[in-house]
Amino acid sequence: MTVEAQDTSHARSLPRAVRLLLVARVVDRLGGFTLTFLPVLLVAAYGASLRTAGLVGAAFGLATIPSRLLGGRLADRLGRRSTIVLGLTGCAGAQLVLAAAPTLLLALGGAVLLGLCFEIYEPPSQALLADLTPAPQRAAAYSALGAAIAAAGVVAGLLAALLAGLGLRWLFVLDAATCLACAGVLLLGLPREEPTRGGDLRGRSPWRDPRLRAMLATGTGFAIVYMAMMVGLPLALHADGAPPVWAGLLVTLSAVTVILGRRLRISGHPDAFGRMRTGYALLALGLGLAAGVAAVGGTGVAYVVPVVVWSIGDVVLLGEPFAVVADLAEPAGRGRYLAAYGVSWGLAATVAPLLATGLIETGGPALLWACCGGGAALLSSVQSRVRTAVTEK
Repeated sequence: MTVEAQDTSHARSLPRAVRLLLVARVVDRLGGFTLTFLPVLLVAAYGASLRTAGLVGAAFGLATIPSRLLGGRLADRLGRRSTIVLGLTGCAGAQLVLAAAPTLLLALGGAVLLGLCFEIYEPPSQALLADLTPAPQRAAAYSALGAAIAAAGVVAGLLAALLAGLGLRWLFVLDAATCLACAGVLLLGLPREEPTRGGDLRGRSPWRDPRLRAMLATGTGFAIVYMAMMVGLPLALHADGAPPVWAGLLVTLSAVTVILGRRLRISGHPDAFGRMRTGYALLALGLGLAAGVAAVGGTGVAYVVPVVVWSIGDVVLLGEPFAVVADLAEPAGRGRYLAAYGVSWGLAATVAPLLATGLIETGGPALLWACCGGGAALLSSVQSRVRTAVTEK
């Protein structure tokens, strides 16, 4: 296995509609920092207890699961563009409810409404990438989407720091504005007639497809490991006595690595499953290094190398699996297949915070990194079996 410079001409040649979608997602992601402030808003502005704020956060995570499934169904029935615009408009409305709610009860309703709208636009966005991109370019397109969102996340963190002084309610107003701006760009820029008009939903259900179930099993494992890492990193740094600024710096470093990592490719693997096996191995290596750092009491700068290594693995893992799932479905069913696969992230958003906090409380940061690394190593080892399950007729 070698890592070498990648010819990025294929990325530059992505269809115009795909590039427009990437730009619009960046605009939308710039306002996405507000979710970090949701518990603070409930406590500071409405007098909610920390327990109530935590329960609302869990309710939001659970609400994203039916939201994503609805988005997949609507993508195949109404069309990609219409569903994307509907989802973003719904998110904007829910954000404004949160910003203007005069009571805690209405704020809680706004938070749940936001969860029910939050993932509607994700399946049609992913399906549209597959519709408009030739099969050899799909992994690059999904990787570009992940890199674009990561890049916007870096800027979003800076915006959060600059705009927090305006007041928590205004942050949600600004997020609503970015949702509406994204919806407007796509409404005007995407083709009126999408390549796949999914009016007929009588095709094969993704839940009955054993190939999709195999991908969902490993995808859920990856999502839990990934979310546990993201939740656990600031907690681990705090437990190790590192200044809070290091959490932001390392998250930024991870995003930058994902962006730059798109210019590299892993050679020696002719198929997606071989590349994913290497991606999981790099993830496991980075987490193993982090466990070693935590075991010797390292903090801050000592996490730089582990974060860079696991982020290089993320470059592969944030692109290849979606391309595989998109290829499993008929064009008219891609929205539902991608929505079913995406349920893994809703499950992870519910499980990972409990897992990360429990492991750190039990054995410290070293236990968290060791368990996550073991999970990544297991996922790497089963990729041959997943290939067999997915490619069998």
